Amino acid sequence: MASKDIRFFLPEENQPKTKEKVKAKALPTGYISNAGKIIFPAASIEELGIEPDSTKFQVGTDQGKRKIKNLYLIPTDQENAFSIVRTGRGYSLPLELILSKGGIDYNAVKYTFTASIFDHEGKAAYALAISPETIVAKAPYTGKPRGRKPRTELETDN
Repeated sequence: MASKDIRFFLPEENQPKTKEKVKAKALPTGYISNAGKIIFPAASIEELGIEPDSTKFQVGTDQGKRKIKNLYLIPTDQENAFSIVRTGRGYSLPLELILSKGGIDYNAVKYTFTASIFDHEGKAAYALAISPETIVAKAPYTGKPRGRKPRTELETDN
């Protein structure tokens, strides 16, 4: 009898393949206050790994754009750089004049941002994507009316 080519199975091949669902972690967020300050909640500062007491930043935006949509914070050791200030439960970066010149009307509209980390010349830097806050309109109540019934015209004539 001739020898047959036999393919043997491994016990791992009999196990169902289940992909572990990796939940994408939301990017850290913050907002722009009515005074023109970039506000970082303490949780966002911790998640980004920023040392607020010692880190200074160069602040920049996309070249050739009139309206600011992205702000870039690059850590630096220079003396003429922006530093983060402790305010309340979070931290802030005062940029009133830069934001108003960049077309952001922080007095009329509330702006939020999502922060992400990118590589700038071998150092970790931070990109803030600024967008106006979207307010979800509340749907009108369509259920059963509650409370006292309104008076009708007939009742008011008596």
